[in-house]
Amino acid sequence: MRALFLLLLLANLGFFAWARYFGGDGEQRDPRPLQQQIAADQVRILSARELGAPEPAKPEAPKPAAEAEPRACVEWGSFTVTDTARAEKALEPLALGARLAQHRIEETAGWWVYIAPQGNRQSAAKKALELKNIGIEDYFVVLEEGRWRSAISLGVFKSEEAANSRLAMLRAKGVRTALLGRRDTQVQKVLFQVRGVDAALAARLVELVQAFPGSEVKDCPAPDAPARSG
Repeated sequence: MRALFLLLLLANLGFFAWARYFGGDGEQRDPRPLQQQIAADQVRILSARELGAPEPAKPEAPKPAAEAEPRACVEWGSFTVTDTARAEKALEPLALGARLAQHRIEETAGWWVYIAPQGNRQSAAKKALELKNIGIEDYFVVLEEGRWRSAISLGVFKSEEAANSRLAMLRAKGVRTALLGRRDTQVQKVLFQVRGVDAALAARLVELVQAFPGSEVKDCPAPDAPARSG
């Protein structure tokens, strides 16, 4: 019995040795170290181009926003002779120099803001002084003969909308006697023309419009355009 047990034990040991060192299955391990099997210094990562695969597209850099070209000529107006001096003063901080010019035109004014005739020149002068004391200087006393003699004109306008804007501004300053009426008349007006106007300067000119109701900023007419008239 003991001899049989030893015989079986020897048989098992022999089989294990044969399987360990002489077996031919696919799971047999190579006892050599990994660094002896692979030439590590010859291994490198291939790029997508070398593999034939398309490379991912690179995002395009954003293009700088194109600056608007300066406008060749812009005109601001129009102004009565009384308003012209105040408009010139408003333009002084812009230091326009030779780029600024004046252009005189005639317009038919259909609306005006006024204070009714004061009876005589002395009363009209007194009313005018009251206006000056509250900071209103763009006015004139009507001296021509007729129903409007000794009235005080506070502005003549081409449109009713512009006249209403002027009236609202005067009443906000306390001129309660100012009125709005129709009065068709030819009026000498002044336009300011500015050349080489970039976006920043155009914005500054538009800001000035707020202080001069009825004025506007727009491109100058083409050189071959007919002259403006009322």
